[in-house]
Amino acid sequence: MNITVINGSEKHGITYNIKEMFLEPFRQTATITEFYLPKDCPNFCIGCTTCFTKDAILCKDADYIQKIEKSLLQADLIVFASPAYVMHTTGALKNLLDHFGYRWMPHRPAKEMFTKRAVILTQCLGAGAKSTAKDIRDSLSWWGISKIKVFTAKLMQDIVWDNLSEKKRNSITKNIKRLSKKFKKIDYSKPTKTRTITKIKFNICRIIQKSIRAKNIESADCKYWEQNGWLKNNRPWKRIK
Repeated sequence: MNITVINGSEKHGITYNIKEMFLEPFRQTATITEFYLPKDCPNFCIGCTTCFTKDAILCKDADYIQKIEKSLLQADLIVFASPAYVMHTTGALKNLLDHFGYRWMPHRPAKEMFTKRAVILTQCLGAGAKSTAKDIRDSLSWWGISKIKVFTAKLMQDIVWDNLSEKKRNSITKNIKRLSKKFKKIDYSKPTKTRTITKIKFNICRIIQKSIRAKNIESADCKYWEQNGWLKNNRPWKRIK
């Protein structure tokens, strides 16, 4: 089993502790690949649109992005861990998600994503955990991932783990271990079922791409959809010959 973890911060704080507790049951049986931001994606997406109009391998940051994407595509489980910064995900993680804009469904989604599972881990002092998770979930769902579980923790006391009350630490530990146990029981040899809402979004994008193709407009996105057979009967969650 392969797990890819994207850490929205290099800091070994509460989010890191939560992530470590989640991964603990997998350590002996899974291959875990972790990326820490901004170290593993230090450069900003500048909106040059090269990934959209030409090819993602021509991106100025391709050496970083393609390495991360390869790991994501090979993963059976994807974990995103990010604290809330001003009620949203970290700037470093937002930057990474910007780099993967070309993998959104209206453009060139990877067929592997439609049957994957993902977990989002986040925490905040007060408000902001849900909006932080939404920042990440928006991208994951538009990548095609159907099975996304969100874990949020409201600290309400301090931003240092050892300064939290024993009751708060025990509550967070109990809840994250319960979630980890649930995901440990999954048979990852079987792809997860693609949700109806994901299929609806895909089919709307398919209609748009067919319209573009009917006008004989040459685009990297349209060629990609055509090559995958998605303008006909193939679907990313169920390949049809």
